[in-house]
Amino acid sequence: MDGRPAMLAIVGDSATGKTTLARGLVDALGATRSTTIDVDNYHRHTRSERAAQDLTPMNPAANYLEVMDQHLQLLALGQPILQPVYDHATGRLGRPRLIVPHEFVIVEGFHPLHSKVARACFDVTVYIEFQEAARRMLKIRRDVHRRGYTEEQVVAQLDRRERDAAAFIRPQRAHADIVVRFAPIEERGEGISDPLSATVLLRPTIPHPDLMAIVNPDHQKAIHLKLLRDEDGKPVDALHVHGYAPAEVTRQVQEAIWAQLGTERPLPDCLGQLGPAGAASPETRSEPLAVVQLLLLYHLVRFRNEPRT
Repeated sequence: MDGRPAMLAIVGDSATGKTTLARGLVDALGATRSTTIDVDNYHRHTRSERAAQDLTPMNPAANYLEVMDQHLQLLALGQPILQPVYDHATGRLGRPRLIVPHEFVIVEGFHPLHSKVARACFDVTVYIEFQEAARRMLKIRRDVHRRGYTEEQVVAQLDRRERDAAAFIRPQRAHADIVVRFAPIEERGEGISDPLSATVLLRPTIPHPDLMAIVNPDHQKAIHLKLLRDEDGKPVDALHVHGYAPAEVTRQVQEAIWAQLGTERPLPDCLGQLGPAGAASPETRSEPLAVVQLLLLYHLVRFRNEPRT
């Protein structure tokens, strides 16, 4: 183990669960051991200035991505940065803040994998996508309640951003070690009000945990593994985690993945929480999310503990 942190990138469109995924990892690792970075803070303009120039925050021209690249390189070397601040509630730029990297650095946002320089900073990368109807519903709910928009404004914004999402966000999917898609299972007649399931593509760009030792007939209600063709036609392991499965069965899978970390600590209860830290309930917990977070914890701990060149 060296002095550099283990670096994770979480990339995705708006309202795909990037922050929720990162929050569970921080709660599991501990705030004194982990550092989170939202790279959507590197905006060049205030919200009103972007609107005047007909720019969306997904457009690289609206962001200081060259500064972000430099900061990611410093963090990967264990060096502190002075990060810009964008207030998502007001749409204004704030005072920069000092960020000191701990053992684990979790980076989330629109553009962490936009360049070769940025991609070279990470040990593990994940791209998140959501079934579109569910994503739109979540974004409308979030932006109306937390960011002061009207529902009509959010819908118009979603439509205007679609071109830039296709041009600048989705191409980063090709550079992810892990691709996660949350969606209802349409074959079961599920809709966006049902617990979402997850399909996790595990690309052979990094070594993954031995899932064949975990996925067995006793766990078929909760999880199964298939070999599929990725978008580029190459074979990829696809892990399906069922949102409808009994929690006790999914818990067995989670315990088996956790055991591969070789730690004596109990499986963290904070994993899978959909809301802020607190008492979890079936309404505020997602077992597929917990499995995804466990897979990422496995990689973060492994990269932190193994020597790197």
